[in-house]
Amino acid sequence: MWRIAKDSGALDLNSSYAYLLWCRDFAATSIVADAGDQLAGFVTGYRRPDQPDTLVVWQVAVAESQRGQGIAGQMLAELADRTVVQPPEQRVDRMETTITPDNEASIALFTSFAHERRCRVEQIPLFHPADFPDGHDTEVLFRIGPWCSR
Repeated sequence: MWRIAKDSGALDLNSSYAYLLWCRDFAATSIVADAGDQLAGFVTGYRRPDQPDTLVVWQVAVAESQRGQGIAGQMLAELADRTVVQPPEQRVDRMETTITPDNEASIALFTSFAHERRCRVEQIPLFHPADFPDGHDTEVLFRIGPWCSR
């Protein structure tokens, strides 16, 4: 996961240790895709502690050799579909993520996901450049849901 994130050139790179912890602690809200014996991509996510019906997607990445095959969308759909079989108190029917305005691929991915789920998307600036100590662009919060069955 760390290598795919690093090779993306677009994601904020976490430490390799953080990805290992993520796999251990948030496996139920994250997913990986395999292509043979290679990792093709991953989505890391977590349930918001104050809104447990909301899945926050932290990162989506697909290996360069696997891009253009719909893997990212399939992973998001699988994560959403997992929630349907959960007991009511553990179900998730909303998704949030933040995206910088110049990240057209992520905007298209999440907008397409919302369209397939027949739900609305709210876009709200969440963090502004002045909020970051390192010159980061604005992060726009995408709120998706509640979703309907497909």
